[in-house]
Amino acid sequence: MSEQIAPTRTPVFEARLKKRYAAEKRFRTMGLAAIVFSITVLLYLLGTMTLNGIGGFQRAEVAVPIDFTQAGISADPAVMDSSGAMQSLEGQGLPQVVQYFADEALGEEGAAQIGGQAWRDVAGAIAADPGIVERQETFWLPASANLASGYEGEGSQEMQALAASLAAEGKLEKNFDVGFFSRADATNPQQVGIWGALKGSILTMIVTLALAFPIGVLAALYLEEYAPKNKWTDVIELSINNLAAVPSIIFGLLGLAVFLTVFPNFRSAPLIGGMTLALMTMPVIVIAGRNAIKAVPPSIRDGALAVGASPVQVVFHHVLPLALPGILTGTIIGMARALGETAPLLMIGMRAFVASPPDDFTSPATVLPMQIFLWSDEIDRGFVERTSAAIIVLLLFLLVMNGLAIYLRNKFEKKW
Repeated sequence: MSEQIAPTRTPVFEARLKKRYAAEKRFRTMGLAAIVFSITVLLYLLGTMTLNGIGGFQRAEVAVPIDFTQAGISADPAVMDSSGAMQSLEGQGLPQVVQYFADEALGEEGAAQIGGQAWRDVAGAIAADPGIVERQETFWLPASANLASGYEGEGSQEMQALAASLAAEGKLEKNFDVGFFSRADATNPQQVGIWGALKGSILTMIVTLALAFPIGVLAALYLEEYAPKNKWTDVIELSINNLAAVPSIIFGLLGLAVFLTVFPNFRSAPLIGGMTLALMTMPVIVIAGRNAIKAVPPSIRDGALAVGASPVQVVFHHVLPLALPGILTGTIIGMARALGETAPLLMIGMRAFVASPPDDFTSPATVLPMQIFLWSDEIDRGFVERTSAAIIVLLLFLLVMNGLAIYLRNKFEKKW
């Protein structure tokens, strides 16, 4: 019976083993430190945005009780249901009525610090409930930017004293601003909203998706299933890979030189913005589509051909449905990248001041990242808070899009 001889560990072997274990420990420590650092920076960023953004979802408002039984304002339900409600109420002197009762409730100095368009909030409430004109109602109307700054402890001493006095009387508070999600841009941080920019982003993304997705998927199918393997297809593949890495502002220059030359009247329109972003997104969709098509097992194609399917049926009835999860995931990730872009849109003029939401794909518009950029350039504290609030909305939008990509991938994923 032979005896097993244990290997002899020489000092050199022990030193090398110890050195290897130390290197592995250092590597694990560095990897863990990198993860902890990344999470710390992310939490700091999200925490800072959240703390600043909480104020952005609120606005300073003053309480103004209005007795409509003494105001002489009438509200015909037929008129209130139409687009002429604002004109009808303005013609009846609603701005003067609001100013009168503001003087009564806040004094002349306090009434002077109500936003100039505050009566529109009252008009909107009347249009929603015409019965208001038959009773007394208290409205919380937006304060001026100066009074809002005084409420935050900034601005002149007189304005801080006035804000403190109104707040002590319960007539000045900072409330959740529902209108922030339904208004467009304005020069007053108390009156700004994100709906105009958000609608512009949605319209732009619709154009981008309508152009980039079908063209990108068909290009991926052709290159992977039909294109002959020669130097020309190699050049095309190399070009697509290079386009995916081109700085986004180059696509903006291309949109400025081509699209605005062909459509000069559609400057800053979602149509031009979507076409420009489609150029940037298309290479990403082509690459993701090709990788997803490659992942379909060859046995699927062989089995379909064996039972009599034509090459076109193989592609559209078998290969494409199985590759769809990967294609959709790449598409949504590409769209999320396009949603956060500002550089290409700067070149085609989508940084304009747009005070009303766009009506269609050819109306002047801006997008949410551009709105954030414009607000961040303002020095008013109110705009700083609004910027953080808009960033939170954009991050939530991106989170929803990426969550949708994960859901679609898991829903349509096939196991072989």
